[in-house]
Amino acid sequence: MEDHTQHHRHHAGPVREAEPRAAAHTSEPRGGHDGHDGHRMDDDHVVHSQGQHAGHSTAMFKDRFWLTLVLSVPVVYFSPMFAHLLGYMPPDFPGATWIPPLLGTIIFFYGGMPFLKGGLNQLKSRQPGMMLLIGMAISVAFAASWVTTLGIGGFDLDFWWELALLVAIMLLGHWIEMRALGSARGALDTLAALLPDEAERITDTGTETVSVSELRAGDTVLVRSGARMPADGTVTDGQAEFDESMITGESKTVLRSAGDSVVAGTVATDNTVRVRITAVGDDTALAGIQRLVAEAQASSSRAQALADRAAAFLFYFATVAAAITFIAWTLLGSVPDAVTRTVTVLVIACPHALGLAIPLVIAISTEQAARAGVLIKNRMALERMRTVDVVLFDKTGTLTKGEPELKDVTAADGVARDELVALAAAVESDSEHPVARAIVRAAHQQALTVARATGFTSMTGRGVRATVDGRTVSIGGPALLRELGLTEPESLAATTRAWMDRGAAVLHIVDGNRVLGAVSLEDAVREESRQAVAALQHRGVKVAMITGDARQVAAAVASELKIDEVFAEVLPADKDKKVAELQGSGLKVAMVGDGVNDSPALARAEVGIAIGAGTDVAMESAGVVLAGNDPRAVLSMVDLSRASYRKMWQNLVWATGYNIISVPLAAGVLAFAGVVLSPAMGAVLMSASTIVVALNAQLLRRVKFNPSELR
Repeated sequence: MEDHTQHHRHHAGPVREAEPRAAAHTSEPRGGHDGHDGHRMDDDHVVHSQGQHAGHSTAMFKDRFWLTLVLSVPVVYFSPMFAHLLGYMPPDFPGATWIPPLLGTIIFFYGGMPFLKGGLNQLKSRQPGMMLLIGMAISVAFAASWVTTLGIGGFDLDFWWELALLVAIMLLGHWIEMRALGSARGALDTLAALLPDEAERITDTGTETVSVSELRAGDTVLVRSGARMPADGTVTDGQAEFDESMITGESKTVLRSAGDSVVAGTVATDNTVRVRITAVGDDTALAGIQRLVAEAQASSSRAQALADRAAAFLFYFATVAAAITFIAWTLLGSVPDAVTRTVTVLVIACPHALGLAIPLVIAISTEQAARAGVLIKNRMALERMRTVDVVLFDKTGTLTKGEPELKDVTAADGVARDELVALAAAVESDSEHPVARAIVRAAHQQALTVARATGFTSMTGRGVRATVDGRTVSIGGPALLRELGLTEPESLAATTRAWMDRGAAVLHIVDGNRVLGAVSLEDAVREESRQAVAALQHRGVKVAMITGDARQVAAAVASELKIDEVFAEVLPADKDKKVAELQGSGLKVAMVGDGVNDSPALARAEVGIAIGAGTDVAMESAGVVLAGNDPRAVLSMVDLSRASYRKMWQNLVWATGYNIISVPLAAGVLAFAGVVLSPAMGAVLMSASTIVVALNAQLLRRVKFNPSELR
């Protein structure tokens, strides 16, 4: 077998031998199946540890919202200002006038407490932001409403209904935001919850049913048809079509046979297989994907930083506007109007729509990407993708399958092509070499009858030989012909020379002393690559290819895919220099590679994308990991980046526009013309602005990002 491998290496030219998989994890499991329990916590009860939601959970905002909403109904209904606005008379009975202030007080302390605490923390840290704005608005509304209720100063500042709706809207907004922030991770938590609780472990005496937490690397399990993989492993016996859509985002099942890797959570759909466990618990690919999504949710974002700075600016804007409003109206001799206008400015200046503008878009886009098998490790990568000028693909394993495929067949006079392929497959059937498997696979795909060969022999550096139906058949390249003293017929030579010129591996089939024909093998181009290249170019993005293969091999692939620029015969260590070369010409580059040999190039590019990493997600140098092998997933990133950018700006313009218009109107700058924004209308506009921003972000869910649906 070693000789056979050497032979095919010698004659396969640029067709690369399948690279060995990374060494399997052998460490003890951190809790086995229980290792997922930390991720399986009800997503509503996950406590956030960063940003303005530190110490808060989705469930907390949800519970406070529903109770606040229930309490808000009677507050709003019995509010004299709201009744006057809609033109009805609220019921009049003893104590009716105390319903809004009493329930409003409960709402203020119960529903408003997260904002009051958050605002106090921002004030202490001298980093004003959204929480401080909300806290200031509800505090002013609370104080002004009690002043009015107690009849102090004769003010008409009944803000109880605005306070109730303000707190309810803010709780709803934060609940929606936190649900969206956790949805990508939540979707993957759901996958973890689908892992079986038990596994069928094979022992010396048969099988035993054990808890998944008891499995260890090196165990062999029996996975029956319809069952899910309990952990990551390698198939040792049998073959089955596996549903890997939960990992790769690709709906088509994948055939896995002996030697192939399978991933925890995937489903054997048609047959029973034996699998040797290689990773359990937190070492599985699924757990790794969950960690990636967590990194994406915590990573920095330029757009979010902009929104945070805008929130700080609006705090000062609202404070200064309120001060100017109070001073101006006081100087005009109307202290009651000064107080009313100032309070109105502070209440409606809270720009919660701005607070939702960016986080919701980022969270939803991250979730949509994860569902399409695109795992965003760093949000900046997603934001930069819309500005990319050229996508640089590594050839092998990215645009091509990374394994040889029977490309062409030429037969001597009197020899049928099918007979030639069947004969070659018979000789190679006992070999596991990638080239041999390619020939055997081609025969099976053509439904050819393959005879059984005997006496298989590997000849170092020359080829292989076996006996088929009493005939001694040899397969090899030019070295085999020289050893046998044979000359390739001219009818074949013209064809094989053309194959060699484009870098294909050429193998001759010899029966005794007669050359029956030849076959060519090449690294097969993915069908999806054609669609990906064409679609990127249609979007105005150039496509380049980089490879260590010979120029003629690279040129053949580039010609087939109509690629704009090619870098051939590039050593792995020099790939990052080519990225720098493109950047030096003023282009912004996205590099797509396997994340191993391409690490420096991935790190140097504006966007580093590791492809085909469904079972190896530890791609430290890539900002994005594509769980599947479909290069069309790059299109998902481009479209998602552009769509999310549009939504960010739409939301920012809407949210900022609300404040630019409403605050001056509330301050009374057009009072001379009889145009004054009342507290009631200001509260309505504020609530409407928040809802519009939230709904606009949700429209991202309607955009198609599944790679197979993109054109």
